[in-house]
Amino acid sequence: MLNKIKNLISQGTITRNELLKILQKEARKVDISDFIQCNLQIQQGVECIHTSYKKDCIKSYTNFMLRIKDVKVDDGNYNGQIDIDKLKEAVILLLKQEQKAKEEYDLKGAFWMIYKILSLYSTFIIEEPIHQVGFMFPGGFTVKIERDKFTCPVKENNKDNPSAVCPFCIAEQDENV
Repeated sequence: MLNKIKNLISQGTITRNELLKILQKEARKVDISDFIQCNLQIQQGVECIHTSYKKDCIKSYTNFMLRIKDVKVDDGNYNGQIDIDKLKEAVILLLKQEQKAKEEYDLKGAFWMIYKILSLYSTFIIEEPIHQVGFMFPGGFTVKIERDKFTCPVKENNKDNPSAVCPFCIAEQDENV
């Protein structure tokens, strides 16, 4: 999928509708067994998190992964070109993250496929933060919408984190955190 997007980037333009079609084609390959696999990975990933937050964390990440069904059925008509430089930055970051995860962790393909699709869909198609409004981070901090502006409690702390998608997420740092 990312290679197909890279090819379009090399042509110089890509519309939101073109990107949506690519993401939908990949999203339609995701099935119930992929969700089960992702849920198990999420549960394993939160083992070291404090018990009081663990349940909320699992719920937030599961809800994030379930958004794949929104991609599958999205029949919107999204006008306009995508900023090629921002999309290229996103693709490069996602490729690096996937490679690192394969080398260092036992993360399966379904998790990464959903993660990539949703990160690109949220940012470039529906123009929302990657972690949806209400997503809870440790400490009880959440992604919010304030006066048509999305805010995130962890954006600034993760802007240089190679494992985060914050660099291309449209949310802004929540100044109250």
